[in-house]
Amino acid sequence: MPLPEQFIGRGDHQRRLGVALAALVIAYISWKVLQSPEQALQFTYNGLSVGAVYALLAMGFTVVYSTVWFFDLSYGAAAAMGAYGVFYLRSQEALGGQYEGNNPIVNVVLGAVVAGVVGWALHAALSGRLRARFRRGTLLLAAGALSAGSGLYTVLVLAFPAEINLLLSPAVCAVTALLSSWALCRLYRVLRPGARLAPFVAASAPVSGAAGLACALLVAGADGSRLYLSWAVSCAVAGAVGLALYRGLYIYMRERAHSPLVMLVASLGVLLAVTAAITLVFESAPRPLPEAFGSDPRTIGGASIKGFNLFTIGVAVAGLLFLRLLLGATTFGKQVRAVGDDEEVAKVVGINTTVVIATVFFIGAVLAALAGLLSGHDTAVQPRMGLLLLVKGWIASVVGGIGNLYGALLGGFALGLVEQFGIWDLAGEWRDLISFVVLILFLSFWPTGLLPRR
Repeated sequence: MPLPEQFIGRGDHQRRLGVALAALVIAYISWKVLQSPEQALQFTYNGLSVGAVYALLAMGFTVVYSTVWFFDLSYGAAAAMGAYGVFYLRSQEALGGQYEGNNPIVNVVLGAVVAGVVGWALHAALSGRLRARFRRGTLLLAAGALSAGSGLYTVLVLAFPAEINLLLSPAVCAVTALLSSWALCRLYRVLRPGARLAPFVAASAPVSGAAGLACALLVAGADGSRLYLSWAVSCAVAGAVGLALYRGLYIYMRERAHSPLVMLVASLGVLLAVTAAITLVFESAPRPLPEAFGSDPRTIGGASIKGFNLFTIGVAVAGLLFLRLLLGATTFGKQVRAVGDDEEVAKVVGINTTVVIATVFFIGAVLAALAGLLSGHDTAVQPRMGLLLLVKGWIASVVGGIGNLYGALLGGFALGLVEQFGIWDLAGEWRDLISFVVLILFLSFWPTGLLPRR
């Protein structure tokens, strides 16, 4: 049935008004660029570096939302955990040895979370394949030993952050050896398709082991690696917490409530609880993070540019490429899309939806933690930063188009640029207000975003 004429006219009027607003914004930015090219270059650089953080948040939010179809407000807690995780491990470097924030209770709680996640992952991923070869008791004993060992290892790393490069060198060795073996096996399959793989794995094991040992010795002897190892630990722990939240809380609430509103309220409670816990452990005062590489600014074209912020932009682009490869060229990606399209049908065709969604929550939390720590190196960290970063990531996803990864990257950069150019003649405190104005405008005139989901 055709729409009444008054609704058609209203839609045309909104489109014309939206185009006029967009033209006005473009004209304003063009005028500012002509007025001061050097300052415009500075704002462009600042906008892209801040927008890269928003883009990372938006990409993780997009992956989670497109899979479970509810707004996970606890996503912001992962960003705060990533930033505070780095401060927790490197507080003495950040404050010149004046603050020691190591807390045994925090260490034990996070170690228990990691142990539970590893135990569940082993049970979910390996028990089905090995059950035919080994007894159930043997599998449970092995999984329990590995999960308990991973939990104790996590507690040890958190309890002795000054020796993090030595403590993590075995893990670096194992990961490097496994990645080397995987890469060599993939290359062997390309060069000799159809050949038996087992003899090649045995023959290449010394090469993979040597690569792992070399990397472990390099990390153990490099004191400067402690900061960047703390990045990895913070992201991994935040990912484990995100997975544990889904497996221990959200999955049961989704089965019983069947309401996005209930999930929204529950995730808000988690965000507030984590924010309160961070305030209790670290107090409410802003905390600095240690200086990372590329912190010394250089003048290029009249603009002051830091190498670390260029690295942040590169991380956002790399995050997009990783997600596109993972979701577009792997079996796991096909399973994620199937679960997002219809979870019940995915269960019918044999997809373990619980494992798929839990993995998605882990990936989303890791991206949020990475965005949080990158933002924390550029500014001070404070307990409420998770809520603010959550809102900015959501606005960026709306601007780019909810459900579109390319739109998430574009939306993050666009939001960062609009924020920076918007405060050209205003104080920096207006930046958040500008973001909300952008959100209202897009919801009113371009609700599907710049790159709508197909």
